[in-house]
Amino acid sequence: MIFEQHYLECLSQASYFIGDETTGRAVVVDPRRDIDPYIESAAEHSMTIELVLETHFHADFLSGHLELAAATGAEIGYGAVAETEFESRKLADGERISLGEVTIEILHTPGHTPESISIVVYEHPDDTEPYGVLTGDTLFIGDVGRPDLLSSKGVTGEELAGHLYNSIQTKLLTLPDVTRVYPGHGAGSSCGKSLSTDTWSTIGDQRSSNYALKPMSKDAFVQAVTDGQSAPPAYFAYDATRNREQHDILDSTSRPDALDLVTVLRRQRSGAVVLDTRDPNEFSVGHLIGSINVGLAGRYAEFVGGVIQPGAPMVLVTEPGMEVEARNRLARIGFDNVVGYLEDPLQTFEQNPEEIEQSSRLDVDELERVLASGDDVQLVDVRQPGELGEGVIDGAIEIPLTRLNERLASLDAAKPTIIYCAGGFRSSIAASRLAVAGFSDVSDLLGGYSAWTSAREQPVA
Repeated sequence: MIFEQHYLECLSQASYFIGDETTGRAVVVDPRRDIDPYIESAAEHSMTIELVLETHFHADFLSGHLELAAATGAEIGYGAVAETEFESRKLADGERISLGEVTIEILHTPGHTPESISIVVYEHPDDTEPYGVLTGDTLFIGDVGRPDLLSSKGVTGEELAGHLYNSIQTKLLTLPDVTRVYPGHGAGSSCGKSLSTDTWSTIGDQRSSNYALKPMSKDAFVQAVTDGQSAPPAYFAYDATRNREQHDILDSTSRPDALDLVTVLRRQRSGAVVLDTRDPNEFSVGHLIGSINVGLAGRYAEFVGGVIQPGAPMVLVTEPGMEVEARNRLARIGFDNVVGYLEDPLQTFEQNPEEIEQSSRLDVDELERVLASGDDVQLVDVRQPGELGEGVIDGAIEIPLTRLNERLASLDAAKPTIIYCAGGFRSSIAASRLAVAGFSDVSDLLGGYSAWTSAREQPVA
């Protein structure tokens, strides 16, 4: 058996390539949209990808099932209750699929979503112990999938949590303790609240260490897994819908169009978002007026999905040579409307200073002076709810960055506004988004809450 985990750090997302060396037949599970890694694996091992399996309709990324099917002729398979616009194979609970010696078994494990499945992998058809189980977003290392993402779709988070309890207890925990667990996500994903940095474990280890697998009643489980979830990025509902639909195939090798400044400004006046993907410090020194800053160094696509509406036309500003990477990472969440990128941005900035502005960034001392002045300042904390236990600056309004767009109307654009996060990365995103929304006096805190607390820990001379 060839078994490969392909882990995408920027989305904390795992996909899998499983092949049978005796027949050359292979399956890919939960592929990302830029599919070259799977095509390369198939070529390396002289295998043919015959089936693409999706554990559920993903909310945090646009999957590559259509791309792989177009490139290889593979079937696309989902759990039996999944309904898709494109042709797909409906897989029954307990159904076994033979690749030759390697055999996979489908387990219906609803809870994270109604159609969720897990995939048990056997190296040989008569093995009594599985090699492993691919749990999608049903079971993570250290956690289980959040059940609240579909709460606005006619089913409550509590109802789904009850299904999740049944799936864990009657399906996954009946597997032998030595069974390896391969989840769909790791730490950093918004699909759970306490995911481990480990990318695999075993059923036995999870039985003893995972809080959600401890002996408890269904009611206690529902309470435990629904409390304390982070605010998911606003694009999640969009992606969950798009993953059911027929949509355009991504060409991950093509280059966006290079645009001169005149064209970029014309596009911007027509409604395009200028998305500057440089580091916040570089952005603050000078950027096109009206740009939104989301640096490639962070959880770029996820953050874009919190401050830019799905389908919005976008013009990229990147470091030279990063245009394709910036476009492809947006495509991974289905944000496909990149109309081009600004050619030679630094030279353009130098030659057109009238089109350039700087960001206002305050250090801790400056923020303290502003707050002590008694001015009517709007202070906004854009960290996730789980981070707020570390403390909050007095008077701050709490709005997670991932929900900023939908909460803009709750803020007063006429007030001087100061944004902070944990370290100063997300605050630059939020401040630039508010500036585009018409906030005339907006700044962010250099170093974020970490700098604020560090300044208070220093001894007085």
